[in-house]
Amino acid sequence: MSQNCRIIWLYGRPCSGKTTIAEELIEQLSGSDGRVIFIDADFLRTGLNRDLGFSMEDRYENIRRAAEMASFIALKGNTTVICAFITPIKALRDLAASIAERNGVPFYPVFVDTPLEECVRRDVKGHYKSASKGLMVQFTGISSPFEEPSGDEIRISTLNLTPAECAQSVISRL
Repeated sequence: MSQNCRIIWLYGRPCSGKTTIAEELIEQLSGSDGRVIFIDADFLRTGLNRDLGFSMEDRYENIRRAAEMASFIALKGNTTVICAFITPIKALRDLAASIAERNGVPFYPVFVDTPLEECVRRDVKGHYKSASKGLMVQFTGISSPFEEPSGDEIRISTLNLTPAECAQSVISRL
């Protein structure tokens, strides 16, 4: 199997920098590493997953669909698939990994480690403010849990690195 057939699964709190790092990964991997596709959770929720809310059951289905799609694209396109999903609990991360494994696709979970206070500061849409006032229910980190990893996942701290440095750190650990 080619090294290009793989899934890089970026996860972390809302506004942690997942999409920004994904965009840097695309730029850095596209030149020398073959095809790279990006699956963004926000985009999927406007189309394929627009029928899903944020209950735990809907989060499970959101991740299941995304992981199945990522596996298919990786295998059929001999492609690196970069996914950016909050994936707030270990069971959801395990689900994504098990789907990739069942399909024979190497899976690299990457925790985008940004403290809650920094995520709140970066929130240009005001979601954290709305959630803290009770206007948004089931918002990760406020009214819905986020479980930090305790395993061997790649962990990228965004506080002291540029997005390009974060991407390079991910690439060096693949």
